[in-house]
Amino acid sequence: MRTVYLGTSDFAAEVLERLANSPHRPALVVTRPDRPAGRGQRLSSPPVVRSAQALGLGVIQPDDVNEEAARARIAAVDPDVVVVCAFGALIRAELLAAHDMLNVHPSLLPRWRGAAPIERSIMAGDAETGVAIMRVTAGLDSGPVCLVEREPIRDDDTFGTLSARLAALGGELLVRALDERPSFVEQDESAVTYAEKISAEDRVLDPLAHPAAQLARTVRALTPHVGARLALPGGSGYLGVWGAELAAPVAHQPGWLGNEGGRLVLATADGALDLTLVQPPGKRAMPAADYLRGHSL
Repeated sequence: MRTVYLGTSDFAAEVLERLANSPHRPALVVTRPDRPAGRGQRLSSPPVVRSAQALGLGVIQPDDVNEEAARARIAAVDPDVVVVCAFGALIRAELLAAHDMLNVHPSLLPRWRGAAPIERSIMAGDAETGVAIMRVTAGLDSGPVCLVEREPIRDDDTFGTLSARLAALGGELLVRALDERPSFVEQDESAVTYAEKISAEDRVLDPLAHPAAQLARTVRALTPHVGARLALPGGSGYLGVWGAELAAPVAHQPGWLGNEGGRLVLATADGALDLTLVQPPGKRAMPAADYLRGHSL
């Protein structure tokens, strides 16, 4: 089957690799423009660009995939199917109407439609998630679904570990959908939940308001790509938190942060967290033991 692939992220790059090694190898890859990244704000290509180049696939990076020139490049390929995976930009009606489009979405639709389904599933304490193959429509992840596979969420899963498994599952499910062309079923609108984009507020760990288990899930959900953070006493900035584990309660008020037997411990509303990997303001991430040796709390 002749395909065009629209994707941007690391997740999309992994799915692209599986598609490229199938009979449905893309004739064209479309991704987002290079963007400034890192402290030096140097231009950086999306992960899909690097994967497409390594796979020997033609790739374009239009400012807007809906503009006439981009639509013409896609139309020139005459695809049977346009595959969309973590593309990160709105696809408008004219492009939607021109092609049959499938989307690889990492959730059990209709649960967690939207931008951050993997993060939200971990943060919510879901026991499982999965991947759905759906038809792209004008609504937000609201199209009918043709295939779904489930994946357990492990107690120690981070975004990184869960995303890797879901990307592998998504690639296999996509190829199966293209091979078999299964029928589509409309989503149950009564069961819809939305996975809003991760905000600055979502990143902040509030030990006064939230139990330890919820804070630990937040850390895992935002590692290793975004990162949680904790306000330091006295308005001295934020401590990045990249690793945290549930700990036995300590004899301190919620919000206390200190050295407890050589461990960096945060007292919470119902218990405590061991902060195992942290990042002081302006510095690199380090084990909590190293942080304790260099900082007075």
